[in-house]
Amino acid sequence: MTPAIDENRLFRKISLRILPVLMLGFFFSYLNRVNVGFAKLQMSSDLHFSDAVYGFGAGIFFLGYFLLEVPSNVILHRVGARRWIARIMVTWGLLSCATIFIRTPTQFYVMRFLLGLAEAGFIPGAIYYMSQWYPAARRGRAWGVFYIALASSGVIGGLVSGSILGFLSGVGGMGGWQWLILCEGIPTILLGIYIYFRMSEDIRRVTWLTDGEKTHLSAVLAAENRDKIAHGFMSLLGHGRIWALVLIYFVYNMGLYAISFWMPTLVQKMGVADPFTIGLLTALPGVCAIISMLAFGFSADRRKERKWHLIAAFSMAALGFALCVVWQNQPVLGVIALCIANMGVLSIPALFWSLPTAFLTGVTAAAGIAMINSIGNLAGFVSPYMIGYLKDVTGRTDVALIVVAAGLLVGAVAVGCVLRGRSGVGAAGVGVRS
Repeated sequence: MTPAIDENRLFRKISLRILPVLMLGFFFSYLNRVNVGFAKLQMSSDLHFSDAVYGFGAGIFFLGYFLLEVPSNVILHRVGARRWIARIMVTWGLLSCATIFIRTPTQFYVMRFLLGLAEAGFIPGAIYYMSQWYPAARRGRAWGVFYIALASSGVIGGLVSGSILGFLSGVGGMGGWQWLILCEGIPTILLGIYIYFRMSEDIRRVTWLTDGEKTHLSAVLAAENRDKIAHGFMSLLGHGRIWALVLIYFVYNMGLYAISFWMPTLVQKMGVADPFTIGLLTALPGVCAIISMLAFGFSADRRKERKWHLIAAFSMAALGFALCVVWQNQPVLGVIALCIANMGVLSIPALFWSLPTAFLTGVTAAAGIAMINSIGNLAGFVSPYMIGYLKDVTGRTDVALIVVAAGLLVGAVAVGCVLRGRSGVGAAGVGVRS
């Protein structure tokens, strides 16, 4: 008689093996994506870049990201997650390091665009890889833990980036911003190499699961796959609710990348000049966000409710951005405003990804998630460039921050429309997996 499998113990073992590596990859992914925000504190003066040049260069990353995300995922399915995720990380790490050689706006644009091309597919690839180990009922919890890396990158990245800018500037004839990019790019390359040689990919071949656990996990995943329903991707283009989710995810990303790319500049504008102090202050919103993400996730799971939690997170983020305008010249209150904005913004994604599963299943859900993620990330181009352009034109960031706050309020309204009359836990009587 086959002994019963303790599923909680099984998935704890999987999480201890799978999540730390993926979270570290996500940490470096986001850090490499936004470290240009700290680099700007010195790079703009060293290279004589205007805020519009910086904003365009920061944002053009997402055009490359958008163009190659879907093809990247197609290749990942063909060659395997381990090989392709490793390739992605090594390539973007090398390109990130090469950014230290830029001298002109055009070179800055080209390197950022290539970096977006190289990194395209990492996050969807990581989510796909997790789906090979977690059934749908366990996947949402894994995503929630995975997204903690996003907030952690703000905490640790702020401290490390501020320290590098403050203490390594001029060492070896290089600027602090060059050391910053180099020190945060090299670990990405090393992690990519580790993933290639050490990441577990085939359930049947791992040594850290018993034969009974392998059989049970394979059976659970196979049964789930048999129940999936395949639909054509083109049918999604006419699905109104999908486009509403694209809008929600787009305005979320506007808030995310506004605060990610411009937080050091906003703190500097409050009257803080020392790079290390700026790093310390920008770490505080990340700490607050981790607490907020855990609180929102615990509350939403306990109440089996998503709609009002998402509306609250969007509203909190909008309030934070509005307060950034009101308290822009007061360092203490201004940092509190950034904390509120960051807490709201970073509490959104783990809750948001439960929405597509409320009315999409199987292959259609996968295609819909890819479409939402791909188009929504274009906000990463729009948001930084808009802020930089308006700051150059008006000399102020007020207008841009108000636009971002208004967009987040639109997101809150859109959540209410998509989940009208529902708690957000399901559709047609089917519970959303959390």
